[in-house]
Amino acid sequence: MTTFTATVPAAGPVPFTHRSPVVLTALQKLLIPAGTVLFDVLFWNQEIGLNLALYTVFVLAATLLGQPRQAAVWRSGYFRLMVAGTLVSAGCVVWLGSGAARLACVASLLMVLGYVNQPHLKLVAYALLTALTAATRVLPGLLPYLSLPQGGAGRWPRVRFYGRLLLLPLVVLGVFHVLFVLANPHYEALTDHLVEKLGEWLLALWPAFSLPHLLFFLLGLVLTAGALVIVPQHFFLDHESRFGEFVRRQRDRVASFGVRRPDFRVKSQGPLDLRKEYLAALAVFGLVNVLLLVVNTLDVRWIWFGFTPEPGFDLTQFVHEGTYVLILSILLAMGIVLWFFRRNLNFYQPGLPALRWGATVWVVQNVVLTVSVGLRNYYYILHTGLAYKRIGVYGFLLLTLFGLLTVLLKIWQRRSAYALVRLNGLAAYALLLVLALGNWEIWIARYNLSPRFRTVDLGFLLAMPERVLPELATRQDVLDGATRIIISPPGAYYESTATPEQAKAAIRHRIAAWQRNYPEYHSWQSWTQAEAAAYEALRNQ
Repeated sequence: MTTFTATVPAAGPVPFTHRSPVVLTALQKLLIPAGTVLFDVLFWNQEIGLNLALYTVFVLAATLLGQPRQAAVWRSGYFRLMVAGTLVSAGCVVWLGSGAARLACVASLLMVLGYVNQPHLKLVAYALLTALTAATRVLPGLLPYLSLPQGGAGRWPRVRFYGRLLLLPLVVLGVFHVLFVLANPHYEALTDHLVEKLGEWLLALWPAFSLPHLLFFLLGLVLTAGALVIVPQHFFLDHESRFGEFVRRQRDRVASFGVRRPDFRVKSQGPLDLRKEYLAALAVFGLVNVLLLVVNTLDVRWIWFGFTPEPGFDLTQFVHEGTYVLILSILLAMGIVLWFFRRNLNFYQPGLPALRWGATVWVVQNVVLTVSVGLRNYYYILHTGLAYKRIGVYGFLLLTLFGLLTVLLKIWQRRSAYALVRLNGLAAYALLLVLALGNWEIWIARYNLSPRFRTVDLGFLLAMPERVLPELATRQDVLDGATRIIISPPGAYYESTATPEQAKAAIRHRIAAWQRNYPEYHSWQSWTQAEAAAYEALRNQ
């Protein structure tokens, strides 16, 4: 079976450099142009929907078919997990079309390519970086395929030399051009005018030619080649191989024959140094445990049972500032535990039990503090409504609780920081898949348009994706009971309000505009089940 690798078949291993061309198999030479055309057909002038799922499945199928049955990647549990996550998130893109689903789909596919490149990787972040860095090395390896034959062309080597010499200045020029476009609106307008004139000139030469379309086609070529051609990238695997799952006791490393080698010497801690560090850690855990006990006692008595905001109580300040400060304190506590248990203090037998129990109590108290932060967020949702940030806070708190659990593993099992990063990386990826599975905008609209709220942020709801519009049309009678309706979009400098009649008119205007635009601007490439169902529901109302 043909393999998707960019190694050079020779008598010995040939390292890949920025000057050496990649060797394409016959299947790759067929799939790269086919994938480029597919990318252009699926994404040109289209929104994201079914096209992302189809292109993802194409890249995934091509990658899997290119792996021999005995390849090491098939034995990687991380690779199989990412393949499953890619298929699930691609299905979520077709079903919901949410931003979380799109992010999960792209991230999962990149990590699949990273594990194909280096099957022995374990860190999901390193798999992602491996895929990205390897993709940047594909294009220089394909440039020699664009060179002309040199038979009899005496001037061609010189032309290619000066072409390479001008490549770096052109790259620098492009970077500064992008920066100036972002910083100066007049320069951006001038650039747009020049590009438009250039396009008109090219159209006069060739009516079927489109400069933006050509650039988009080249982008599809670069992305497809970067996904299908695997250039070995060992940097992150080599870096990961230095770490182990457990903390090991460090000793002075001395060369043989009594000759010291300072370059390879790792400073160890003697009994006196360990005792000093042990006393410092014990003092920190003891004092902060007492302080945190006071804070947790106050929070449990005030927030956990029967919390009711008093008239004039600033609930926004209570949640926003309090939540961020408490989250920072939890992260700081985790960092302090990792610092003290990073090296030989894990093996200090005279005081290790007391130190472990002190750190465990601190971790448990941070769990209580995390629950208090969750309750603050809950009260904010209860009195003001749901928002993306409120959901994000709960997702972060779930990761925090998992992280505190892994800290306990470090304390009692001498796990290394590498092990904690590996486990928490998997937890973060699992959370991303959970977010991709949720129809969060619909749930936010249903909750915020319940009769319990007297203040409705309609501008926030109108800025949501169009699949929310049937919910707004069905529940717009709730606006009659609202005392304050915010109509300004999110992030506006000035907050504007509207009467219930004006708010209903804004909903009808938004629905009418989408019903006019949907048949014209949506095709099978950007189809999603949620949007199609919303359009049919509005037609039947």
